[in-house]
Amino acid sequence: MALKGTLKDFGIADILQLIGQQGKTGTLHLKSGPQQVHIHFREGAIVRAESSTRNKKDLIGTMLVRAELINEAQLQHALDSQKRTLQRLGDVLVGMDVISQEKFKQMVQLQTTETLFKLFTWKTGSYGFEQTEVEPDPSFAPLRAESVLMEGFRMVDEWPVVKKKITSYEMTFERLKELPPPPPQANEFDAALDDAFEEKKEVVKGEFQSVGEQERKVYALAVPGRTVRQLIDLACLGEFDTCKALCNLVNLDYLKGLPGTGKSMELDREDTFLERSFAVLGRVVVGLLMVGAVGFLALRADLGALKLGDASASTYSDPAAQRFISRQQITRIESALALYRLEKGELLEQLEALVEAGLLKGD
Repeated sequence: MALKGTLKDFGIADILQLIGQQGKTGTLHLKSGPQQVHIHFREGAIVRAESSTRNKKDLIGTMLVRAELINEAQLQHALDSQKRTLQRLGDVLVGMDVISQEKFKQMVQLQTTETLFKLFTWKTGSYGFEQTEVEPDPSFAPLRAESVLMEGFRMVDEWPVVKKKITSYEMTFERLKELPPPPPQANEFDAALDDAFEEKKEVVKGEFQSVGEQERKVYALAVPGRTVRQLIDLACLGEFDTCKALCNLVNLDYLKGLPGTGKSMELDREDTFLERSFAVLGRVVVGLLMVGAVGFLALRADLGALKLGDASASTYSDPAAQRFISRQQITRIESALALYRLEKGELLEQLEALVEAGLLKGD
């Protein structure tokens, strides 16, 4: 089943959700201007993502150098060895004992997720999905499409707040005070006892007002003179999480931001995220309406032809029978409706059309 179209008609989030829900195996090809990204799925999980137009600074070798995990000489030696042996770059570097296997996998994971999250900034483009066998990347832990969507939408919501404080990649920081010591690590049993017997007090915490492991890592790296860009490279947390940690530290007066001399944070990206936020809100509303419509049809229509429940041809007018229609069935119908609209370019008039189109089984 080949799926293709434009991102104006069907957004990145919709496509990822559809492939994930249907458990498809194949490759999703995305193109926007000169940018091309290929996402490989196996049974609905993302097992690899590649950018055929990736900038040099985003190549895995360059990322390792910028993170100061290896140096330029080690990278060049590894690249020369790779040409001779045709081994993976990671295998060469690990064999040279300049980086551990675990650390290299962590950087590959970061590179891939950064590629995926940048897709949420695309406003236009085209996509095509082909069902084909996919070879997973042994250095990459598969990701469920749902987790990518949740993280992507979190970034959509929070980026505008972060960029009010972190305004330039050339910003540097001054330490105003030391971080408090981390809380002692309690085992699960002690924590449960504390929760059970501790007097409950109301704790008021606003957004971006907490210190966690990411804030501590970024604070340790934020020595005078280091820019936001350098901190992103060194922290190995990703652009968004590094900038959010900096925003938290500035809000809590642990760091003071000093204006940089470079241009402000990519304003075109911020505009894209704001527009995307409205698009997300629109899809949520449409999704709720679709679920409501499907639920109404499932409760009121004669589903005997679809044979999702009892094999009899009786309707679900009885309230007791209506309660047996599961959420999973509704989700399955919703996915089938989306596929039908994507393939046919129109909304169906009768649910039986889903069976005829092969999108739902009749037994």
